[in-house]
Amino acid sequence: MSNLDTYDLKLIEATQAGLPIVEKPYEAIASQTGLSEQDVIDRLSRLLKQGIIRKIAAAPNHYALGLCANGMTVWDVDDRFANEKGQLVGALDFVSHCYLRPRALPHWPYNLFAMVHGRSREEVESKRKQISKLLGDACTSDDILYSKRILKKTGLRVSPKGA
Repeated sequence: MSNLDTYDLKLIEATQAGLPIVEKPYEAIASQTGLSEQDVIDRLSRLLKQGIIRKIAAAPNHYALGLCANGMTVWDVDDRFANEKGQLVGALDFVSHCYLRPRALPHWPYNLFAMVHGRSREEVESKRKQISKLLGDACTSDDILYSKRILKKTGLRVSPKGA
């Protein structure tokens, strides 16, 4: 983080939980950080291009939106197609995050994970079937792990004080 200045760190701290849900989020961040609205936009764009931040987005609470059936779908996808198929699954509008992980054989054959949210388990199962169809013959088995409660609802947090 040595190439980050004080304002970059303030900006990261102000946005790490997502953009504020207001009419003019960049203006709100500007007033919080002492930057101009355009400087906020420019700096966020630079941090995104540098890979320091992964995305610029609001972080809605899916439970508050009524999406309380949450299932981590897990898939055993042929390694030759896993990256390509994972990109397709990750692009689905109902998949909040998707990633590849090493298998833990012999007990855990799954290498592709995709989080799916819905208003009911039936809705999540319907979405799971769509993923299955997309994966086709490249997938040999799958399962779904339903959430029972929230254990952690935040990602990595940084603080300029600790930097």
